[in-house]
Amino acid sequence: MDAATFDRTATTDHPVLDVLAGRWSPRAFDATTPIDEQKLSSALEAARWSPSANNIQPWKFIVARRGTPEHAAISASLMGFNQAWAPAAAVLIVAIATTHDAAGNEIPTALYDLGQAVAHLSVQAHHDGLVVHQMTGFDPAAVAAHFGLPQNERPFTVTALGGFGDLDALPEALRERETAPRTRRPIAESLIVNA
Repeated sequence: MDAATFDRTATTDHPVLDVLAGRWSPRAFDATTPIDEQKLSSALEAARWSPSANNIQPWKFIVARRGTPEHAAISASLMGFNQAWAPAAAVLIVAIATTHDAAGNEIPTALYDLGQAVAHLSVQAHHDGLVVHQMTGFDPAAVAAHFGLPQNERPFTVTALGGFGDLDALPEALRERETAPRTRRPIAESLIVNA
């Protein structure tokens, strides 16, 4: 089953943008087609223009294309079942939070701002026909050591990015997760107060 025939659009309780309803996190990646460089550049540009407290922009990225030593190093840092599917992605992106400024002062919004940057990246990529899957199942210390990151640059997530692949290439347990119904808890369960 390919991306054109595999619709995972969420059934929402209220109207949202089509790009948001259609966005999901697949694990079936095309293991041969290289990344479309223009689409990758647009996704990174979307991250660049995401909101940032005081315009500090406390995010950085390691962008590694399949077939490079950098992609292999990030793949080697993946944990558990992420190793079964993520190395097939055309690109692996490490999202890094700059947690302290040059004077050593903590940047309290670093993780929040990084999350917004990656969210913007993922929505732009999905809009452009790429598939995106974010994960925290990796060894941040191994990534930091391999790439020589300073103490104030914290690897926080790895994002797999590329074209949609063959569901049948996934192990059975992951294939079942790909095709299971999409669910979310009701909005009311997320609202502590709704006065």
